[in-house]
Amino acid sequence: MVLELLRSFKTSPKQAPARPVSRILARPRWSQSFPRPGCPLGARAHPLGGRRPVLGRAPDTPSAACVSAGVLWQQSRKSSFPLRAKMPPCDFSPGNYEAYPYDHMLKIRKQNVSPSLTTYYKKPLLLHQGHMQWLFDYEGKRYLDLFAGIVTVSVGHCHPKVTAAAQKQLGRLWHTTNIYMHPSIQEYAEKLTALLPDPLKVVYLTNSGSEANDLAMFMARLYTRNFDIICFRGGYHGGSPYTQGLTSIGSYKHGVANGFGCPTTMLPDVFRGPWGGSHCRDSPVQTVRKCRCSGGHCHANNQYIEQFKDTLNTCVPKGIAGFIAEPIQGVNGAVQYPKSFLKEAFQLVRERGGVCIVDEVQTGFGRTGSHFWGFQTHDIVPDIVTMAKGIGNGFPMAAVVTTREIANSLAQNLHFNTFGGNPVACVVGSAVLDAILEDGLQKNSEEVGTYMLFELAKARDKFEIVGDVRGKGLMIGIEMVKDKDGRQPLPIEEIGQIWEDCKDMGVLIGKGGIYGQTFRIKPPMCITKKDADFALEVFHAALMRHMERKAAT
Repeated sequence: MVLELLRSFKTSPKQAPARPVSRILARPRWSQSFPRPGCPLGARAHPLGGRRPVLGRAPDTPSAACVSAGVLWQQSRKSSFPLRAKMPPCDFSPGNYEAYPYDHMLKIRKQNVSPSLTTYYKKPLLLHQGHMQWLFDYEGKRYLDLFAGIVTVSVGHCHPKVTAAAQKQLGRLWHTTNIYMHPSIQEYAEKLTALLPDPLKVVYLTNSGSEANDLAMFMARLYTRNFDIICFRGGYHGGSPYTQGLTSIGSYKHGVANGFGCPTTMLPDVFRGPWGGSHCRDSPVQTVRKCRCSGGHCHANNQYIEQFKDTLNTCVPKGIAGFIAEPIQGVNGAVQYPKSFLKEAFQLVRERGGVCIVDEVQTGFGRTGSHFWGFQTHDIVPDIVTMAKGIGNGFPMAAVVTTREIANSLAQNLHFNTFGGNPVACVVGSAVLDAILEDGLQKNSEEVGTYMLFELAKARDKFEIVGDVRGKGLMIGIEMVKDKDGRQPLPIEEIGQIWEDCKDMGVLIGKGGIYGQTFRIKPPMCITKKDADFALEVFHAALMRHMERKAAT
């Protein structure tokens, strides 16, 4: 249905490109394109012609043929088993890096950028250019991006259709506020709301996920005239003073008063929680825990619903403002609930006069594969939907979509957003929707994501430290443990070593979980099966290398 609605806005949609499925592996050897990883610029002659690059600049741009050959990465330590995989070809050549040298950039970062904005990796990456699923650093090294700018690049870095739409609008009208009409905001509002079920037909455009969730909380309280909003432990809904109350991960708490009226309830985590089994969640891969379900009833779901009822009976008044949940928890590591939990919980919330808010900031826009929106996998229709990240493929935009009745509650007094509904943002958002349709990205998410889940499940069965593999589409979590029986998190130092090894071999992945114990795989939705094979081989090699380190101690 979603695809039909998207097609109604296009006169001649293109067919999705064919996706290669073969695995390409190679014996370890050095790339002919770029200097060896870890080799300082100028320390060795450039392999393409003997010229030394100027410090602070990338080597001469390689030919497309050289780039297509694939950049092969070498780890700094020898192993007794094959660790190399051939990076899939890319027909894009990055331009020369022409900014400050790396060391000067790092100095500025430390002196002039807030220390709260931490960087990944022991040696932070200095990225220069992006193309679809690929990122290039200042030295020209190519990386497969499996984290998509924290689940934000939905259709691909610098997607040509989205880039062209933004460039065209920049030459026409950059900005005018909502006090005037301009074509793009009306066109986009119609296009976006057509993808949501009735009665979710009114949109308020904002600039970030935190801002969208902040506004959703405000709307819920205005509409119900109640205050308490229940949230899951382990949930992440933003960093504003309002939404910090909903964000229930200790590392995001700052020890100052914020977010009053946000009681938490037990997270129905069927892997780490007290109850769970092998048939509980909507995922191609289930937990290895034994299932106690019988007679068509999910034992874990029943127990978690009882805990939710306990929260309602002990922590909040008879009337509540609402309940907020991610269809799949993102920052906490792709945590999934029993299949019927949200449906039953929504009914209990509505009985208390509350509204049901679904945070689609990470799960929306086809990422789960089977559906366009994550809430559709739970057979529910929320009262308010928030969305951001993938909505703009990296452009700062977000939205709150709700019913006419709830939207009217905000119109009783003035409420204004200067940049929400910006002309460029709306044109970018519209182009993203077109790209999802034309490139077949929802279907690709389902096919490639399911493939990766099944292949990662083989690693779970092989390695004792891989405790759980879960997710749906291209929203995948790999939870690392000391051992499967105890399910205690793998020490953060060991997680970091595996993570760094993957980066050194050319694959960027995220981390999450309350204890930082879960690898997060959420790439641009244009990733191919060939890319997946490369990433899987790299991850397997990193796990094997970890086992070697453990055996040597």
